[in-house]
Amino acid sequence: MASIYISAAHKSSGKTTLSIGLGRALASRGLTVQSFKKGPDYIDPLWLHSATGRGCYNLDFYTMHGEEIEALYRRRMQGADIGLIEGNKGLYDGLDIEGSNSNAALAALLDIPVVLVINTKGMTRGIAPLLLGYQAFDHNISISGVILNQVGGSRHESKLVNVVEHYTDIPVLGAVANDPSLGIDERHLGLVPNNERSQAEEVIDYLAKTVTDCVDLDRLIEIAGEARSVPRFAAVEETSHQDGTLRIGYPKDMAFGFYYPDDLEALRRHGAELVPFDTLNDERLPEVDGLFIGGGFPETSMDALEANTSIREAIRDYIEQGGAVYAECGGLMYLCRSLTWQGKKCRMVGIIPADAVMHERPQGRGYVRLTESGNSRWAEVAEKNGDGIINAHEFHYSALEGLDAESSDFAYKVVRGTGIDSRHDGYIYKNLLANYTHMRNVGGCHWVERFLSHVRAIKTLKMGNQGSNKDV
Repeated sequence: MASIYISAAHKSSGKTTLSIGLGRALASRGLTVQSFKKGPDYIDPLWLHSATGRGCYNLDFYTMHGEEIEALYRRRMQGADIGLIEGNKGLYDGLDIEGSNSNAALAALLDIPVVLVINTKGMTRGIAPLLLGYQAFDHNISISGVILNQVGGSRHESKLVNVVEHYTDIPVLGAVANDPSLGIDERHLGLVPNNERSQAEEVIDYLAKTVTDCVDLDRLIEIAGEARSVPRFAAVEETSHQDGTLRIGYPKDMAFGFYYPDDLEALRRHGAELVPFDTLNDERLPEVDGLFIGGGFPETSMDALEANTSIREAIRDYIEQGGAVYAECGGLMYLCRSLTWQGKKCRMVGIIPADAVMHERPQGRGYVRLTESGNSRWAEVAEKNGDGIINAHEFHYSALEGLDAESSDFAYKVVRGTGIDSRHDGYIYKNLLANYTHMRNVGGCHWVERFLSHVRAIKTLKMGNQGSNKDV
């Protein structure tokens, strides 16, 4: 399994733009490229998906077991010519001092050669001790190449290459000049609606041309071939349970687009037909058995969300009538009374008695640990880890104002993280569950099975009530 791991000494080194460019450049050679992203992230994977034409999958030690990571990696690599993993933060950065969930740990687990992207701005001879130190720090990984980024010109490039070649045995695979046009608005990376897809394609093609002109792709492909091909763990099978098809509606538009592809696949595998709808333009909900309102950037579309009164009323009525709904982050904000951003306030669905207010700084960011409060309407399922802890993540600039937490029901208690009020997450109203926390259907958090069991139970009850009301 030929694969390459793109990492760096620290964040903001240019990993994302170069990974996107590499994905498209390799695909343009006729290779089937399977991309992955280390850690929790929606935005980079959406761009890597667009660049390669294949879904990008997240590999995350915090929410997944090592066996599960390798199983997901190997399943998605089937039929691919080359794998491309984009790291997060720096190569050795992680939650603990041992680096057990670092990029280096993931590269070692899968035995994939690492290519370091180094931001060389203001650097010359100093690149040598940096690379030597990174090589010596962990002998379980192979730093097999370096791409010089933010290079100040041909003279700067020549100095850097000479230093690296003189002091190290790491091949320089390329040098990318300092080019402001290579930057991407990170906040809106993931939102590529159809009417803006041509613009996104232009960005991806430009990144690919830059990579093709500046990086030795033949040598990179050769290095990728050094990845281990023998599995470390026994295969983990994906289970499938189909107890009748359920129609699950989910918004897929400019406001909402944060859905993990393997979660959507798990929904289908467990008997869901996914029915997309548009919160900005559709006048009514499709015929569905349940709703999954994911994250996104509702604040950037809040005028259009407010203007579409009919769909807001339809969602509110659906919840009031007992419809099963699961919402995350942006979906939670949308279900509130209002959304305020940059001094402007717009009406939202109004089912949650609170107002979502955007702030300049993140109000919740990073990994989350939750425990069940016992109030959830969702069915219980046997969890593999059995410790009652849910590992997940959150990232939100908004906070809820006006919610009476004392008189509200919540599904979760927050052990680590922020959630809705630093103590609770998972607001419950009738058959609605709404979190700031983003769940993944991995590890010990089988939310898909629980949600669909809940939807199925409501549907069965509804059908039973309809049958009992028939004339005899």
